Amino acid sequence: MWEQYDHVIGGNTLQRPGGDAAVVRVLDGPKGLALTCDVKSADDLARIVAEGAGRFGGIDILVNNAQEVPNGPLLDVSDEAFLAGFESGPLASFRLMKLVQPIMKARGGGTIFNLASSAGIRWDMTGYGAYGAVKQATRVLTRAGAAEWGRDNIRVLTIAPHAESPGLKWWVANNPEEAQAFFKTIPLGRIGRLEEDIGQAVVALCAPEMGYLTGATIPLDGGQANFD
Repeated sequence: MWEQYDHVIGGNTLQRPGGDAAVVRVLDGPKGLALTCDVKSADDLARIVAEGAGRFGGIDILVNNAQEVPNGPLLDVSDEAFLAGFESGPLASFRLMKLVQPIMKARGGGTIFNLASSAGIRWDMTGYGAYGAVKQATRVLTRAGAAEWGRDNIRVLTIAPHAESPGLKWWVANNPEEAQAFFKTIPLGRIGRLEEDIGQAVVALCAPEMGYLTGATIPLDGGQANFD
């Protein structure tokens, strides 16, 4: 899916020391570089940006995807889990955005994607308060980055996907009744496929034809959420 781009840089947290097999398979090669890092470590983030930019001579696209999820009723979410959600989510995105900004500016522009969730705009926030708070903070960073860096031709977008990730599959397996009710609220009736539905949409958003779009939240969720 990324073949049309000259280089792609990918990474994941140290929770999976060997790296995500699918990511490594796509990225390890002459046009790719798979890097492992702890997104809660400022030093690790600086390292992978420096390694990636050094390998390819710059960075054109940043996707902030890694996230520890502090799910559960408020009384069940510990301070540690809540902080981990912020450190791995909006704080990591904040740090990476600042690290790539001068690189993108020097290259004449770039595109940054921050991942959010429709969990942040649920009417019934039961069990999703901490997670929703984390993801809403990320959306605010998108708006700020778009406003402050637009003149540098750096676009910043939020995407809010429903994707067949390992985390979602675990949730479905452990919450089958809630999952079935959830699926019924999606107009297209299914969860998005990782590459065909989510990945290809992100690729399309990077195209020059989308160059006037910035600061927005794009719900790649089969029509379920309303972020207006």
